[in-house]
Amino acid sequence: MNKTIKLLLVLMVSVAITSCVQDDDYTVPNSLGNEENETLNELLSRVDNGLDDEIQMKSITEVRALAVQYEAITIESEIMVKGYVSSSDETGNFYKEFFIQDAPSNPTTTLKVVLNQADTYNQFNQGREVYIYLKDLVIGETNTGDDVITIGGKIDDFDNDVLEMTANQIPNHLFRSTVTETLTPLELNLSEITESHLGMYVKLIDVQFPIGLAGLPYVDPTDDYDSSRPIESCGESSTFVMESSTFANFKDITLPTNGKGSIAGIINKTYDGYDLVLQLNTTDDVVMDEVRCDPLFVEAFETDFLTWTNYSVTGAQVWSPNTYGNPGKCAAMSGYAGSNQNNEDWLITPAIDLSSVSGAVLTFQTAMNYTGPVLEVYMSTDYAGGNPNNSGSWTPLSATLSSGSWNWTDSGEIDVSAAAGGNLFIAFKYTSTTSGSATYEVDNVKVIAQ
Repeated sequence: MNKTIKLLLVLMVSVAITSCVQDDDYTVPNSLGNEENETLNELLSRVDNGLDDEIQMKSITEVRALAVQYEAITIESEIMVKGYVSSSDETGNFYKEFFIQDAPSNPTTTLKVVLNQADTYNQFNQGREVYIYLKDLVIGETNTGDDVITIGGKIDDFDNDVLEMTANQIPNHLFRSTVTETLTPLELNLSEITESHLGMYVKLIDVQFPIGLAGLPYVDPTDDYDSSRPIESCGESSTFVMESSTFANFKDITLPTNGKGSIAGIINKTYDGYDLVLQLNTTDDVVMDEVRCDPLFVEAFETDFLTWTNYSVTGAQVWSPNTYGNPGKCAAMSGYAGSNQNNEDWLITPAIDLSSVSGAVLTFQTAMNYTGPVLEVYMSTDYAGGNPNNSGSWTPLSATLSSGSWNWTDSGEIDVSAAAGGNLFIAFKYTSTTSGSATYEVDNVKVIAQ
């Protein structure tokens, strides 16, 4: 056989194989191939049929219960699980993985699936009903310690992580039905996000990107793999992080910082498994169509609190900068110095101009540990400096404070509209005695017009 004929045969085979796998039409198929239908139907016929080859259909919750912390294990039971694809790699922000959740709306739990297949959105598009035949697959974590329960094909003998399903495993274990549901994102405030939302399609409401990001793209061009961009809440003191891949096709698009609104995406974890982040399916899920909620006053204590009044009435201890904020720095106060000490110390904002607004709310965060008198919060409209016990009229404010264990706690929205039309001063009054001296930390103080 001459070289020309050999070359033609190779080209013909290559075209045939490529046509079977994927063509230039990236639309989601409306129907399934006969082979895929037949295999799925055969497996489903073995579910609860009373025969020896019976397969048990398990919920995602039941499958997650099989996982052993810090250890990948092979599933030996004849079981299947069904879910709905929540993530999409169409924009390149996910790679060789997708999440499934247990319901199209109001989901309660999820699983991550890792596979040696790119552009999975062509087959496992968002909302697609997916079945996984789990026998001989692996359950565990892709990065030991990240708590993201994952289904894969092999066990990494080096660090006991879950490895991708191979190309040969995928057609025998992973199946889509003909059903594609429209997913309804679970609406959350930033403070409501927990690890229970990992892998879910959620919508973060009443949020915006910090104005300091104006003009910047979704992805920092100096980053190698992922970029983090902060998200701030308009109704709380909470913040969160959006993480985007440097391979995402929207990496050069400018962040929409001209308004506030909502951001939908998938709750995931950073590569090291330490922090929760939001990962976009598409920038179409970023809707900033309302007027920004930039605060009238904001203090994150990153430059300490040089403009504040730090007044010590009693005791040698004073409010001081602390590097363990939420995140970054915060203001901290403790009356403990070898033993509990008597202290009364006030930390007072500079005058906050409310002359142009008819109403305003205060929010902040606290963390606390140990025992002692409770931190007090006050407002004034006429503080003139010096000892606050002798200057200004102070009104106590009701706020939700940390109950201990260094847990950062949102204060809730506190109405300070009584100061509208003039100046507002906010004071944090710390006291301790020889019987008790708690440590308090304060961060992310905001006053927002209403």
